[in-house]
Amino acid sequence: MKDVISDFLNSQQERQEEFLAALVKSPTDNPPGDCAAHSKLLAKLLRNLDFEVEEHPVPDATVKAAGMQSVTNIIVRHKFGDGPTIALNAHGDVVPPGSGWQYDPYGAEIVIEGGQRKMFGRGVAVSKSDLAGYTWALLALKEAQSKGRKLAGTVELHFTYDEEIGGTVGPQWILEQGISSPDYVICAGFSHAVITRHNGCLHLEVTINGKIGHAAEPERAVDALEVTTKVLSSLYASREALSKIKVDIPGIEHPTLVVGLINGGVNTNVVPDKISFRIDRRIVPGESADAVQEQITSLIKAEVKKNPGVEFTAERIMAAAPLEHKTGWEEIAGALRSAAISLTGETIPYVGAKLFTDARLYAEKGIPVVLFGAGPKTLAEAGGHNSDEKLDLNDLRRGTEITALAVSELLKPQKK
Repeated sequence: MKDVISDFLNSQQERQEEFLAALVKSPTDNPPGDCAAHSKLLAKLLRNLDFEVEEHPVPDATVKAAGMQSVTNIIVRHKFGDGPTIALNAHGDVVPPGSGWQYDPYGAEIVIEGGQRKMFGRGVAVSKSDLAGYTWALLALKEAQSKGRKLAGTVELHFTYDEEIGGTVGPQWILEQGISSPDYVICAGFSHAVITRHNGCLHLEVTINGKIGHAAEPERAVDALEVTTKVLSSLYASREALSKIKVDIPGIEHPTLVVGLINGGVNTNVVPDKISFRIDRRIVPGESADAVQEQITSLIKAEVKKNPGVEFTAERIMAAAPLEHKTGWEEIAGALRSAAISLTGETIPYVGAKLFTDARLYAEKGIPVVLFGAGPKTLAEAGGHNSDEKLDLNDLRRGTEITALAVSELLKPQKK
């Protein structure tokens, strides 16, 4: 099996890189999340590889409720025989490129850097690389079957477009609509390790309401900004306590809290009556969004009560649960580790991640899931969500082969 897969991927390197380049050159910035055109391109590219492609457009009202403009999820299914169904999930949406790029964010330019061939572009590492990696992993398995290697089960490609805003119209929608119900899932990764757990996240929009007034007579007003600064001070002070909540998971240290957005005021000469800000609170495994929200609102309430005439609201914008262990994840992780040892001689670790991903949505349905793919050694190394995002093309090759070998192990016919 290993030789067939390796020889095939060696012969397909240029074609796989061209596939990835085409995906990078087609923008999928989210926001604004107008991704239907890219999904049509992806479907066309997959059909050119002789796959039967299912296009599942999400209703406009559902898409707009999620804060996007257009979404079509792509599914490919290939049955090798009777056995488990393994889904490979990657997302095609990306964060906007921002500024500071040396290379065209949609250029997919290949540059020699440190003696290695690297492709630059938004989404090349997170996670369009895995769209290409998982596609060629399945192609390699089809090639192995054509050469007489026995496999038992089905492989599905779940290619979605809303990971950057929570996954509700991607994997969650696919599962809720009954379009797929896999037995195991591997989701797009962003390290050379197998990610078995990750943080969740709570986003709250807090609004502090005071009383408007003229800047020449501030005593007649209730300054919402002044109270907001006191609330923010309390929130920032709470981070010391968060830093002492230790999590015994490599890669996850403790919960974090950031205020990432603030808005308010009418004019320079007006006492502001309304200030709003958004909180990002990372939830570690073992915590719940409800309990965390209660902690935050209690802290804000205690500070606001000290200021007569001030009221506040705290609206939940988004809550993503942490990825927790489900039974069966060890089998997937073990297959990936064995494949990596076979290919590189290295024992890849099992770690946690500070980010949150679509993997949690499969886990919430009781489906065993881990994260692994063609991504970089570290997110920071690749410039993920940063300027000049890049992918070492050796990582694409390595991740593709390890994935193919691991899936072949999971689909090995059972002896009767």
